[in-house]
Amino acid sequence: RNVQALIGAVPSPFDCFLVLRGLRSMHVRVERSCDNAMELARYLDRHPKVKAVHYPGLPGHPQHGVATEQMRRYGGMLSFEVEGGRERAMAVAAGADLVKRATSLGGTETLIEHRASVEPEDRIVSPEGLLRVSVGIEKAEDIIGDFEIMLDRV
Repeated sequence: RNVQALIGAVPSPFDCFLVLRGLRSMHVRVERSCDNAMELARYLDRHPKVKAVHYPGLPGHPQHGVATEQMRRYGGMLSFEVEGGRERAMAVAAGADLVKRATSLGGTETLIEHRASVEPEDRIVSPEGLLRVSVGIEKAEDIIGDFEIMLDRV
């Protein structure tokens, strides 16, 4: 009991089993998420309704050189800005079919959020047209297809 009080909760055997099972396939999920994020970033970077894409895997990113030296892949998170500010960004996010509107990181499903509306204090640092995306492990063409629909609707 003293150990539990000092170091925190002790997971059940089933919870330990789930963690172990998840760890065994984690590398595959992370690779897929990173690869999908790169494909989505490239797509968004070419889209006329997208003002800017923030992803270190793109050669135009200010930290691309550092990221290339330090990483094998560039992560499953990206953000992008749409022209038209808050209203247009909210309309883009609302137009999703496959992509879910939620705040989370590192899951298997692709999520989108408008930071300035989720966290009021982020309005100070987040442009009103900024959308953050946690890219999941769905087929890349399905993710890109949903973003194409989302951007075409606005």
